Amino acid sequence: MSNTEAAWNRANEKIALIKQEIGKTVIGQEKIIDEMLTALLCRGHCLIIGVPGLAKTLLVNTIGQILGLSFHRIQFTPDMMPSDIIGCEILQDNPSSGQRKFEFVRGPVFANLILADEINRTPPKTQAALLEAMQEHQVTASGETMQLPNPFIVYATQNPIEHEGTYPLPEAQLDRFFYCLNIDYPSFDEERRIVNLTTVKEQPELNQVVNEQDILELQDIVMEIPVPEHVLDYILKLVHATRPGQGNDDYIDKYVAWGAGPRASQNLTRAAKALTMLRGRAVISEEEVREAALPILRHRVIPSYNAIGEGIGVEEIINRLMNTVK
Repeated sequence: MSNTEAAWNRANEKIALIKQEIGKTVIGQEKIIDEMLTALLCRGHCLIIGVPGLAKTLLVNTIGQILGLSFHRIQFTPDMMPSDIIGCEILQDNPSSGQRKFEFVRGPVFANLILADEINRTPPKTQAALLEAMQEHQVTASGETMQLPNPFIVYATQNPIEHEGTYPLPEAQLDRFFYCLNIDYPSFDEERRIVNLTTVKEQPELNQVVNEQDILELQDIVMEIPVPEHVLDYILKLVHATRPGQGNDDYIDKYVAWGAGPRASQNLTRAAKALTMLRGRAVISEEEVREAALPILRHRVIPSYNAIGEGIGVEEIINRLMNTVK
């Protein structure tokens, strides 16, 4: 067996162990779990939209424990400042010398996994501080640049049913997120299992099945997966088809104000690679592209006033594109 085959087999074994452990505490939500793991393998951040009580915090915390990664939850509020995320300098006394000096105290952003809860509840200045860390994987305070841990992944949440006192993320900042995920209610049988699992004294014990180095190796393997030319053509055609004024489709010209940029093509390619690994395959097909298209494009395709007026949502537009682009 070659080194490449051995590495591929080890990767598949690790992914199977991760999914098995997550299933101990998270009931259902298989699609969301796959999408969150895809983002992790692609070094990408997720924006998760869902009503309260759907186990978003539990899911991120569970992933952190299983992967052996540090985890911090940041509850965003309207009075939060950038220093509450990044950290700040505090004047400290040195008992031995009697001198006082400023020391930097690191904020909660210095962790492998960050749950940015209700990110749209904090003002743009504080949002920008987190988004800069997401993009650059570093923070600057008092003229000093500090690297963030590797891997570094942000799972940010938004509540779709409350708008009062919120600061929606601008489209340019939304584009920083690799995926935009919609988490839905569990089914009747899944909710029965959730209630049975969480209303008893004994709780399942999670085991760490991989570590930071394993995650970095998995991320490297994903980047090495080749993309066939016909699959790359399909990705580019799909993304280009979202852009109005290109002579592609009168429907897009009428119902889309702004289409997806090149970052969508890059992320869609990376997502297809990661999904191929999660499925235990060695070759990418159009199936993985179609599976990743909606969460990649959902926050990058901006409907026009015509679409809003006629009640046509972004998901309807994307689904139509996937049915027409060959």
